[in-house]
Amino acid sequence: SALLPAAAPALQGMANPDAAAAAATIVLSVPYSAQQNTLVDIAEQCRGKVVISVVVPLQPPKVSTVWQPAGGSAAQEAQTQLQAVLGDDVQVVAAFQNISATHLKDLSWQPDCDVLVTGDAKAAKQTAIYLAQAAGFFGIDAGPLANSSVVEGFTAILIGINIRHKVKGSGIQITGIPR
Repeated sequence: SALLPAAAPALQGMANPDAAAAAATIVLSVPYSAQQNTLVDIAEQCRGKVVISVVVPLQPPKVSTVWQPAGGSAAQEAQTQLQAVLGDDVQVVAAFQNISATHLKDLSWQPDCDVLVTGDAKAAKQTAIYLAQAAGFFGIDAGPLANSSVVEGFTAILIGINIRHKVKGSGIQITGIPR
């Protein structure tokens, strides 16, 4: 694509199950309303892999109001759904929810915010932190997957900040941590 730098690897479009099968690490980035059906389609391909949930449960039209699903968070619901099929042979973490889509589409944007990573398996969180750092972010272990409800909810707060302050990509940065 003309949008990618010349040194970027080739991209190939695939159906979700094929992409999940080909991936070493799966990044689940779909609207919350599509999460359950997407996981049904890719569950078997998640076996033995880390699944990074970027999903945020937003309730249109009030997307700047925090809403928590019955399962606590989108990531916790994903873990419950996948583990019902795969048992402990899948590791779900949550990350990247607070990075503005506007920024992610702008390949010239220089990251100036942090990525909070939640999950119950340290090695799986390290995978997400590594991906965050490879993308130019500072990845931070933000505790167990139960904390993903707070991280996901903060996205709604950032959307509200963007609206009220007429900006396109507010983010978060944790202070006091050596970089």
